[in-house]
Amino acid sequence: MSTIPTPEQAEELVKRYNKEPFHIQHAETVSKVMGEFAKEYDPERVDFWRTVGMLHDIDFEQWPEQHCVKANELLHQLGIDEEVIHAVISHGYGICIDVEPEKFMEKVLFAVDELTGLIGAAALMRPTGMEGMEAKSVMKKFKDKKFAAGCSRDVIRRGAEMLGMELSELIGRTIEAMRA
Repeated sequence: MSTIPTPEQAEELVKRYNKEPFHIQHAETVSKVMGEFAKEYDPERVDFWRTVGMLHDIDFEQWPEQHCVKANELLHQLGIDEEVIHAVISHGYGICIDVEPEKFMEKVLFAVDELTGLIGAAALMRPTGMEGMEAKSVMKKFKDKKFAAGCSRDVIRRGAEMLGMELSELIGRTIEAMRA
């Protein structure tokens, strides 16, 4: 029988396979952002969205070269529900795996994974952090390829397209979700 972990159980799993505070914080951030998006788009399943966000990089710290492929194996071994597994691994579509995001929630994960990193980096550069941050200031940072160079602009753009959102709208909504 497969299970859908609670966000708290998902966090315990992430901490079992990840020790770097950065990776754990990233999982927590993406989980919370997913929860905020779920409140608008799928209010009955906020915990499900949060769980997927928490688990999305479960394999990255130990197996970066096999990212998403190893998560698929690992989550199957742990008896995790197939819907969770598909959502988790589809965020690596076109990057490290050929499993396409199909559901809206999966597209949100694809879009916000890299974007939370870019916004987080922008917040670190501001004396007020997230407070008062606007999409237009993040758009400036987005255009500067040297800023947070590890955050793929192409993936963020593709995510916005998948969602049918303008890039500035996606950025603004993600900032709001991160602030919450």
